[in-house]
Amino acid sequence: MPKKGILSEIHEQIEKIVNQFNKKVIRDPECFYTTRYKGNYLYLDRNEYGNVAPICRLKYTGDMNNWEFAIYKYSRDHYDPDECFFPGEDHVDGTIEGAMKAGVEAYPY
Repeated sequence: MPKKGILSEIHEQIEKIVNQFNKKVIRDPECFYTTRYKGNYLYLDRNEYGNVAPICRLKYTGDMNNWEFAIYKYSRDHYDPDECFFPGEDHVDGTIEGAMKAGVEAYPY
């Protein structure tokens, strides 16, 4: 796993995945996933008609198909990697796409 964070070439792959998901699944130019990066973490937020809200956090393990997932819990105002009982949890499969599908079901737009 990278010690200095997610490399820029991985950022490019991530952005392509997120943009494709936004176009093919959400299909609303006013509602879409956005990305933030901090160290080895990818934060997936959703912009809904100008309001940006956290959805989940993924930790890069060095494998694009094996991200560690944490859902954002509004009740506690933090990301919880141990939470596994929420709508959409069955989509969590280690991929970015699976995380976004889980987010759509957990927090419908």
